[in-house]
Amino acid sequence: MNDIERKKIVIEKLVASLELPDVAYDKAIARYEDIGEWMNRDESTIKDLDAHIFTQGSFRLGTAIRPLSGEDEYDLDLTCKIRSGISKETHSQLQLKNLVGSELELYRKSRGIKEPLSDKHRCWRLEYRDSMNFHIDIVPCIPESAASRQILFDSLTKSGADAEFSKSATDLTVSITDNRDPNYKIVSMDWNISNPEGYALWFENAMKRKQRFDLLEKAAQVDKVPLYKRKSSLQKVIQLLKRHRDMMFKGQEDSKPISIIITTLSTLAYNGESNLYEALSNIINKMD
Repeated sequence: MNDIERKKIVIEKLVASLELPDVAYDKAIARYEDIGEWMNRDESTIKDLDAHIFTQGSFRLGTAIRPLSGEDEYDLDLTCKIRSGISKETHSQLQLKNLVGSELELYRKSRGIKEPLSDKHRCWRLEYRDSMNFHIDIVPCIPESAASRQILFDSLTKSGADAEFSKSATDLTVSITDNRDPNYKIVSMDWNISNPEGYALWFENAMKRKQRFDLLEKAAQVDKVPLYKRKSSLQKVIQLLKRHRDMMFKGQEDSKPISIIITTLSTLAYNGESNLYEALSNIINKMD
């Protein structure tokens, strides 16, 4: 066995050790779907507002990794998009966040979650303390205005992006709550925007262009957490780089690069290699 073959074996074993255990996925799926059903139950104060719960971040992209230590928590990022009845003209960010927060507080009490609901800058956090420590961040949002989506579409197509993809992606743009925004407490047209679904679509598109893969499942109200039994080399490389980041910046939380930076740069550098060793080498060399 030569040196490269030994490295390939080591890297594959490293990735396998980073994979979340099935029980973590099972708990994430159960809790995620339970929140979606709660928001749309008959007694819900927002059931007539067409609330759509969906995953974002590492769980959705299939790049989640085990916590660095047993004391760390698993985390699941969700978005609660209110698709009807609320707009920037009718509600402030604070009012939207409180609407979603009120339902989450009822949910917390109903499910016997002892940790209080946490008010974070952009989201609400539910913390589960049981056999597997878990926290779920839920970001309230509404669809971005048509005028703003058109500006984003024009910008994308002008840069050379495919028009059909650009339309699909920009249509998913949302306005999110953020308590650091000067206009947070007042009715204002000026909200921060985000696009977790469009980002996932871009990630999927990039992979499909370079390597055949069936990725994101879609559903009407509650999308499935993307549990991939088969993964691309790109996803595995991102998992490795995220663990490298965690170890390199251990104890320096304010300095370590956030996952979306690692994911974006890796995806841009990825060249469709099916071999994990080759994909890792290529991405590292092209990362600059």
